[in-house]
Amino acid sequence: MKPLTEQDLHNLAMNIVGKDLESKGFEFMAVNSKLKKNPQFVCLKNKKLHFIIVKAIAYPDNPSDYDVVFMETIKEHALKFKARTYYAGVGLANTKDLTTPLTKNDDYTINYNGLIEIV
Repeated sequence: MKPLTEQDLHNLAMNIVGKDLESKGFEFMAVNSKLKKNPQFVCLKNKKLHFIIVKAIAYPDNPSDYDVVFMETIKEHALKFKARTYYAGVGLANTKDLTTPLTKNDDYTINYNGLIEIV
């Protein structure tokens, strides 16, 4: 069985974060699931604009760690729109063997701690 591609893993992370945003009452204005196209979600909540960057993170890396310089760049862009900026890292690992790449048939473990606001 072929391992999931970087785009497949990104799409999986997007679905996880999208469901979380939906459950928290965010209204989707734009969704971009292409790799390296940022932000992935532009949302409204309480009449306020939110930019959300989603990253799929492979085990053993920590999904809560993010590229500070990159996120500052996104934050500067968001400020032009009076938007708040968030990072959503989603850790994904093969349930049977954390070091084995995921395939379409594998059960997977999720390590997602929600949105991290970039202030």
